[in-house]
Amino acid sequence: MTRRQTPMSAVDRSWLRMECPENPMMISAVLVFDQPIALKRLKRTLDERFLTFRRFRQRVVTEGDRTYWQDDPLFHIDNHIHVLALPGDGGKQELQTLTSDLTSTSLDFRRPLWQIHYIENYQGGCVLLVRIHHCIADGISLVRVLLSLTDNSPEPRLSRVSTSSQSKTHAPQGLRQLASRALHNGQTAIDQAGLFLKSIRNEPGYPFKLATTAGNIAVDLLKLGLSPAEPDTCLKTPLSGRKHVAWADPLSLAEVKVCARALRGTANDVLLCAAAGALQRHFLATGEATPECGVRVAVPFNLRPMRQPIETLGNQFGLVLVTLPVEETDPIMRFRQVQENMNRLKRSYQAQVTYSLLDLFGRGPDVLERRALSMLSNKASAVLTNVPGPKEPVYLAGAKLTQPMFWVPQSGNIGIGLSIFSYAGTVQFGITIDKNIKADPASVMGHFRDSFAELLDAALHNSEQNTARAAS
Repeated sequence: MTRRQTPMSAVDRSWLRMECPENPMMISAVLVFDQPIALKRLKRTLDERFLTFRRFRQRVVTEGDRTYWQDDPLFHIDNHIHVLALPGDGGKQELQTLTSDLTSTSLDFRRPLWQIHYIENYQGGCVLLVRIHHCIADGISLVRVLLSLTDNSPEPRLSRVSTSSQSKTHAPQGLRQLASRALHNGQTAIDQAGLFLKSIRNEPGYPFKLATTAGNIAVDLLKLGLSPAEPDTCLKTPLSGRKHVAWADPLSLAEVKVCARALRGTANDVLLCAAAGALQRHFLATGEATPECGVRVAVPFNLRPMRQPIETLGNQFGLVLVTLPVEETDPIMRFRQVQENMNRLKRSYQAQVTYSLLDLFGRGPDVLERRALSMLSNKASAVLTNVPGPKEPVYLAGAKLTQPMFWVPQSGNIGIGLSIFSYAGTVQFGITIDKNIKADPASVMGHFRDSFAELLDAALHNSEQNTARAAS
């Protein structure tokens, strides 16, 4: 291993090996700005803040059964920034078509795995369409990285983002690397043993609690493996690899919070319930029988401390399988079931189990990972992400960000990605869907808004009734 190579972690390698023609493993973002951005200033901002993260200057190399990050000797920012223009007076439909084409296309593995397409003349401003491979980092990290390029005012003072030693490290060689690893492992073992003995002294029942936790993890692993496959619906079909992307006009975050308070739940519960209602309306509109036991979506669950420095990249999240009660016609009852399902998952170890499985698969042979991936992807019909963004508008190189959208990739035979992102008092909702799946993305967007409106009306009516009962 050369001095300029860094071993890829097992979890990141697992995401790298999920790449396939049907599902490129890219996290994609569409960032709409209110005015054009000067290319020179954009490149300067990227150099000052984005390229400080060394991963974006490194390509992936494989030597035998090992995978490394290696500095790209031919790196140049112009290889990663491309200028495009929409045809004619291109609007939202043309932008969605272009986004669909690009998200269906894999990145160039000869170079660092990211691309930015600068789209000119969109609604008086511009658009940045960003694609970054999942092996570099998880969606939450990359959203934070992209937001680190922005400022709270149009006229910032550019300054470099300091990066941690992990981002900058040159991999040690030979005996130095072996000694460092042995010292680290030995110290970790000593620290863990000390913590264990201290816990026993302070809490005599600690070994029993530890054994109980281990048992609960084993039970969650067994439940995950034995859970039935998804019902045979139009949402599960052989994939073509061609994506359709669409997004809705934003919802009011204040209205979402009003709905959540009225139902004594969370904004996340409200949005998941709206997604369940959207899928129910899709089944009704297409005439297909609604699954009697709901459909499951894979939801990324962050395992990274939110205060952990932004420069720490890599993947630190697990997946939980959330059942959406699409068979429930009453919006309040649908909400209660979503709320109950989420509360149960929060008490489980499913996210930690799936993260450990990804770590295990990344260390084993490729065939093992693909078989396990096939098994797990049969247990979900879609991937759904819900990421909180800035509460106030942000600016990039002087231009105001007016609408951001993010999508994480799907894996295996999952062909639908649902994205929820809150920003500056709004909630953005988008979808990416394989062309072979018989669902119109624009219609699903309408279903989501209608489902939320139905839930909000029911929640306010229910709250008024409760208030009247309390007063009588």
